[in-house]
Amino acid sequence: MPELASIPWNLLMPLIVLQFILMIVALVDVIRHRRTNGPFIMWIFIIVLGNLIGSILYFIFGRRQV
Repeated sequence: MPELASIPWNLLMPLIVLQFILMIVALVDVIRHRRTNGPFIMWIFIIVLGNLIGSILYFIFGRRQV
């Protein structure tokens, strides 16, 4: 485990926090509105498994414009 000690966690922590915040916001949005471009459950899987990129893809392509 000496590899984990050499990782600069203070530089990575903002990106990790941003990822979790964006994922939570995207999940709340998809659950509240349920009107998406494509299947509802597919977007949940993309957001959860795609991490940062999945959340960004949802906000760009997944939200249905009213």
